[in-house]
Amino acid sequence: MRVTAVLVAYNRRELVGEALDALAAQSRSVDRLVVVDNASTDGSIEVAEERLAAWGDRARLIKLEKNTGGAGGFAVGIAAAVVDEDTDWVWVMDDDTVPGADALAGALATHERYRASGRDDLAVMGSRVVWTDGEDHPMNTPKAKIRAGRAERERAAAVGAMEIRSISFVSAFLRASRVRELGLPLADYFLWNDDFEYSARLLRGARGLFTPASVVTHKTAKRGSSDADPGPRFFFEVRNKLWVFRRSDALYGWEKFLYFGASLRRWLRTFRASSDRAQLRDCLKRGWRDGTRTNPRSTRDVLRDTGVPVDVMIEIERLEKAERRA
Repeated sequence: MRVTAVLVAYNRRELVGEALDALAAQSRSVDRLVVVDNASTDGSIEVAEERLAAWGDRARLIKLEKNTGGAGGFAVGIAAAVVDEDTDWVWVMDDDTVPGADALAGALATHERYRASGRDDLAVMGSRVVWTDGEDHPMNTPKAKIRAGRAERERAAAVGAMEIRSISFVSAFLRASRVRELGLPLADYFLWNDDFEYSARLLRGARGLFTPASVVTHKTAKRGSSDADPGPRFFFEVRNKLWVFRRSDALYGWEKFLYFGASLRRWLRTFRASSDRAQLRDCLKRGWRDGTRTNPRSTRDVLRDTGVPVDVMIEIERLEKAERRA
């Protein structure tokens, strides 16, 4: 199995260096590395260039001219990863994600055990994500797949894993063949729910595992869930969730009903915990308006004129065609 790691960076100079050092120190070496910089202004690019020098032609740094958000950065990075036809897994992460030394080895070992136990229909894997205190990070703790069959649950448990229906981009392993079949994350999401929609899309009709044998540290400022105090980002939470429910085929109809109810409850908790409800009301109003009246633009159109290399843009266009056919 050949693994290409994709790291998306934006103005976290110290953390991007730590993350790249951790990738270089994996007990099972990463085969290739793609770093996408979202027009950082704090010297992150220089740090990345220094670290990538040791990788030689196994690494690629893509310097975008505009900040395309996490969604755009991952779309570019994943496209650049699957340009290499030999890539089997794409390992994605943010620049504040520091993989443990056995993060890659643990994930691949889980896949090998799973493959040996039956049909190799694994499309997505997700690492165990902890905070700096070593405890599970509530922002990235996955839930078991709803309505997973007994055979699914038992097969996953037998390899030390858990069946999932979606996963965050904080250390997710995406099957390259599935990416080539179903396309890329939607860059127009910019922030939030792009990983939810995309991983759920890859997992519709396929299998996904939460793999505790792969551990990474998510170095956020606080150990808390993303809905604790979202501030102006709440706009993206509302708009993008509505885009998922209205426009995406990632979820079955009954799943959309359940997730919509869960989202309403989450938004209520967010309002209760917020110290600036006026801002949240404005975000809710604008997010609801845009989420119900607009549709996400094509990723190709969003990323045009942002500095995406020609070969990667060609791959983005090809993958969009593949998504439409699927």
